[in-house]
Amino acid sequence: MTFQELNLSKEVYRGIDELGFTAPTPIQERLIPFLLVNNKDIFALAQTGTGKTAAFGLPILESIDTSNRSVQVLILSPTRELCLQLTQDLRNYGKYLPGLSITPIYGGTGITPQLRELKKGPHILVATPGRLLDCIKRGAADINTINYLVLDEADIMLNMGFKEELDAILETAPRDRQTILLSATMPDSVKQIAETYMQNPEEIVTGKKNSGIETVTHNYFAVHPKDKYQVLKRIADFHPDIYGIIFCRTKIATQEIADKLINDGYNAEALHGDLSQIQREYVMKKFREGNIKLLVATDVASRGLDVDNLSHVIHYDLPDEIDVYTHRSGRTGRAGKKGNSLAIIDSRQIYRIRQIEKRARLEIKKISVPQGEDICEQQLLNLIDRVKSVEVDTAQIAKYMEIIEEKLAHLDRDELLKHFVSLEFNRFLQYYKNTPNLRPAAEKQKTSVSRSRRTRNSKQRRFTELSVNIGKKDRLQPPQVIGLVNQSTHNRNIQIGKIAIGKKRTLIEIENDFARDVLSSLQGFNYRGKKVFASFP
Repeated sequence: MTFQELNLSKEVYRGIDELGFTAPTPIQERLIPFLLVNNKDIFALAQTGTGKTAAFGLPILESIDTSNRSVQVLILSPTRELCLQLTQDLRNYGKYLPGLSITPIYGGTGITPQLRELKKGPHILVATPGRLLDCIKRGAADINTINYLVLDEADIMLNMGFKEELDAILETAPRDRQTILLSATMPDSVKQIAETYMQNPEEIVTGKKNSGIETVTHNYFAVHPKDKYQVLKRIADFHPDIYGIIFCRTKIATQEIADKLINDGYNAEALHGDLSQIQREYVMKKFREGNIKLLVATDVASRGLDVDNLSHVIHYDLPDEIDVYTHRSGRTGRAGKKGNSLAIIDSRQIYRIRQIEKRARLEIKKISVPQGEDICEQQLLNLIDRVKSVEVDTAQIAKYMEIIEEKLAHLDRDELLKHFVSLEFNRFLQYYKNTPNLRPAAEKQKTSVSRSRRTRNSKQRRFTELSVNIGKKDRLQPPQVIGLVNQSTHNRNIQIGKIAIGKKRTLIEIENDFARDVLSSLQGFNYRGKKVFASFP
């Protein structure tokens, strides 16, 4: 099928033709014809990079009455970046629709200019939930006239804590609207939104063709936690042409890793929610253009960043949700190119690798950390390849050749090659000359019998038991318990001992020094809509 066969108007087709659109992706092939002739609610599950924006955007553009200055379409997105990207994409698609008006509304910037834009009466409103609700309360945004409500990246909006805002907005929207929900993953919270605010939605599950599943190699390194950063550097050194995203769990870790890489001479930047809007846009622009080779990012901040030629996705921290691993990995291996998904874990997380393999039906192989000799060889071969492929401008360098030949006349061919290679190569030889091999975590954790016994015998003295009011009926599993402690305390360094999950209550062993901090932090913490209460048994 081609876009010419999709019954699009000549104005819309002209816009996408200029963008180089030829054949629709699977999600576009199924969603566009459906929305052109059907007003039924629809739930579309598709991975990143599958063309979801055009899939819902093109048929929506066909429905716009540009003579009517009321809001006809509301599109909700989780982040400023995605909000702006959606707006730009829709403007590009509809550039030949006369009088079309699309307005983005998002937080992190002054509201006054946005209020002025709302007064002009946009046809399409693209908004983040928090800022839109603010505008509705001020009486500046009227969504009672919308025909379409699009929830883009619904899973991320809920993960970011926008459920209350979404509930308030969806309750305000007219009942006779058509709701289009798009998500990369389908947790229970998304299902609940669909059940509450959609009427017998049609379900479409697709997107694997462009998500990179078939073209991505999945591997992991099992190392000691203190060696993780050194492993990250070795990955970058072993792949001189690396162009990738390094995913961290928290904003603090993201900035720390980026700062370390920059200080060590790597072309890296951080992308997380604590950056200003201008900073975030600047970093994303540089990364899209390839001027940044390593982007250290949180999952949320990276939404809205679409790059087709990434060579690597590196999971410095594994995500809490298994589906997020697939979503991250789908950012590489696109457009028929090969990609690499690498996870850096310690031995305690191997069970998570097995869970991901089972759920995503992937094989994730354990591989050895590149050693100094391997890295030096790769760097040398890369240098030679760069020399072979460099474009020589004979005319420009001709006037310098005489003095160059004079200065190098005392070197024969072999000596000249050695000097040339050493100029670039010596720093890697020097750096890795005395560095130890990084053995797998399992090898490092071997201890004497007496030491193991001492550790076991002292365990009860090192941990304090806490009880919390959630359990199996709340779909609680050990990874969620760990995440609960980490998120509530904002501290990932707290040691957790045994976890005993009952039907309605869970016992957690917490390192003694942090037991009271965890107890205090957990009180009232929200877990999937339920308040947590903790106590000492």
